[in-house]
Amino acid sequence: MLDQPLPVIVRPSTEQDVPFMVDIYAYHIQNGLGDYNAEPLHPDDIKRRRKAMLKRRLPHIVAELGGVVIGYAYAVPFLKRPAYRYAVKHSIYVHKDHLNSGVGRKLLPALIEACAGAGYRQMICYVDSANAPSLRLHEAAGFERAGLLKSVGFKFGRWTDTVLLQRPLGSGNTSLPGKLENVSDEGGAQTMH
Repeated sequence: MLDQPLPVIVRPSTEQDVPFMVDIYAYHIQNGLGDYNAEPLHPDDIKRRRKAMLKRRLPHIVAELGGVVIGYAYAVPFLKRPAYRYAVKHSIYVHKDHLNSGVGRKLLPALIEACAGAGYRQMICYVDSANAPSLRLHEAAGFERAGLLKSVGFKFGRWTDTVLLQRPLGSGNTSLPGKLENVSDEGGAQTMH
């Protein structure tokens, strides 16, 4: 009998996943143009960010293979002003050994579904213009190019362009939104019942 490959499982992140996330993120800081931080994050930074996202009922998920986290994704408010409360911005990071292996194709639909289920109406992302695999992933998931920001990043001794992508969630702008469970109409946090 042939061995079946282990399935990639997408699930909510836990605090025990943080060391994996630190390692994954550090690689992208040091080698990629998907993030413009100059220094890797400390585990406490990721724990604090994760806790803040979960408090607002924003998804923070991981892709696991054989008990090892090989990628993670999350959504944050697009902008802090109340009028933007139905829009989120997301990030996806995949372990260097699993790039271009379909992990992003598992994480992104799960993230989209979680955000739509929470009542958000638009999802935004920024992708380096030279990152063809990420651009293909997002376009396959229904994102459209909404703009090109020329020479807005400077990393590894060169200027970089950023593509702004957007996709509707749920009914998008075709109907009036309901209340988000975690945000009042004024944009501040509200008490959960």
